[in-house]
Amino acid sequence: MKRLIEFPLQDGGSIVAEVDEPEPEGGVVRVSRLGEIAAKASQTFEDTLEKIKPAAQAIIARLRGLSDPPDEVGVEFGIKLSAELGAVVAATGVEANYKVTVKWTKK
Repeated sequence: MKRLIEFPLQDGGSIVAEVDEPEPEGGVVRVSRLGEIAAKASQTFEDTLEKIKPAAQAIIARLRGLSDPPDEVGVEFGIKLSAELGAVVAATGVEANYKVTVKWTKK
């Protein structure tokens, strides 16, 4: 189920994201009016993104550490936010998928 969640930003602003919410047990479904924010996250958007930082850093470090390191390394990633809801978002999760491109040029 998709849900709108408002994430605070460290600079004081906010960002609204559509997130996946686990299907409720027992048939109870949360609802909101069209255009309303369903809930506010308890952690900042930046804090949520911190969860994928170690994986991105590990990819880059491993590729740079090859015996014949590439001349160029590109890492693209997509993120998928998820939430477990209470009165405010109690927990947020993030999944990431990575596309890694490496390039060697002849010297």
